[in-house]
Amino acid sequence: MDITEWLNLGLRWLHLITGIAWIGSSFYFVWLDNHLKPPKEGEASGEVWSVHGGGFYHKQKYQVAPSKMPDELHWFKWEAYFTWVSGFSLLVLVYYVGARAFLIDTAKAALEPWQAACIGIGAIVLGWVVYDGLCRSALGRNNRLLGVVWYAFLVAMAYGLNAVFSARGAYLHIGAIVGTVMAANVFMIIIPGQRKVVNALIEGREPDPTLGARGKQRSLHNNYMTLPVLFIMISHHYPMTFGADRPWLVLAMMSAMGVAIRHVFNLRHKGADPRPAMAVAAAIGIATITYVSLEKKAASVSQADLAYADVAPILQRHCVTCHAPHPANPAFAAPPLGVLLDNAEHASAAAPRIKKVAVDAQVMPLGNMTNMTLEEREKLGAWIAGGARP
Repeated sequence: MDITEWLNLGLRWLHLITGIAWIGSSFYFVWLDNHLKPPKEGEASGEVWSVHGGGFYHKQKYQVAPSKMPDELHWFKWEAYFTWVSGFSLLVLVYYVGARAFLIDTAKAALEPWQAACIGIGAIVLGWVVYDGLCRSALGRNNRLLGVVWYAFLVAMAYGLNAVFSARGAYLHIGAIVGTVMAANVFMIIIPGQRKVVNALIEGREPDPTLGARGKQRSLHNNYMTLPVLFIMISHHYPMTFGADRPWLVLAMMSAMGVAIRHVFNLRHKGADPRPAMAVAAAIGIATITYVSLEKKAASVSQADLAYADVAPILQRHCVTCHAPHPANPAFAAPPLGVLLDNAEHASAAAPRIKKVAVDAQVMPLGNMTNMTLEEREKLGAWIAGGARP
């Protein structure tokens, strides 16, 4: 029994379950805030009626707090905590324990696994320090400007991490940075602030209104960062994104589109005109698809009329040690997944799989231990685009 695979599955499932719970509650409360109306009576700052599941609900919000502490209070925090714990555990299991296969690209930097892990963890910590510092600075009084600076920082981090990690590993670390910021906002700012408000009510003191304002700001930031993180979570299934020549640019564009899409929903909730934001989101999406398509087209036409003889040395150097009837690589008793690349017939039949893992995703050879170059990958891609002729 492969314990590692079961652990991987369990962590991914937990991450998905808790992530859905966290995002669902976050989106719901943002919707709630955006639909509040002045109450007909009472001390609440806003109220909203809704219907669901065969019943009617009447919600009221008190800003900063009610005059009297309620007998029972529900907290929303464990979803965020367990989403982060499961996500970081997956990062350790897949990308740090399996650093040579999934994180290190020797063509970029000949790192040892412990060095790669230290860089990754250091980047995550740096992300929180920079973000929290921005929020506490004078810039924190202007959410839009703060958002632009934070976005620029993340793009710069994506560029830097892509220079030392595999593209897929760089993507996942940007997701880890943003996810850590979101969870830390809950753990270090929102919940502690709410506890201080509760304690003030219990002790009969006037709650500090800045605590609620600070928590509201961090909650708003989390709202806009959610869709970029969700994109990163699914991006490893779509190598045309992280397999681009400038994967950091594709990530930047897709993340900007995610922010714009979230803004569309927020505007709709408030009853404002969402069409300008929809136009921006559509324009970014079209620009992203156009950029990736033109890039791939340029690479595919750079070399024409290639035959198997032109790519055979590449396959022999980087692939056949594992993908042969009797692999020379001692790690494999049989060719992985039964894929053979030892002759023209076998290579041509496996061309779509070669394109997916070696050209688009660039995850093969594992950890790029044989130092396959970008030019070699492009040549393989051109051969496949030309029909993978024997």
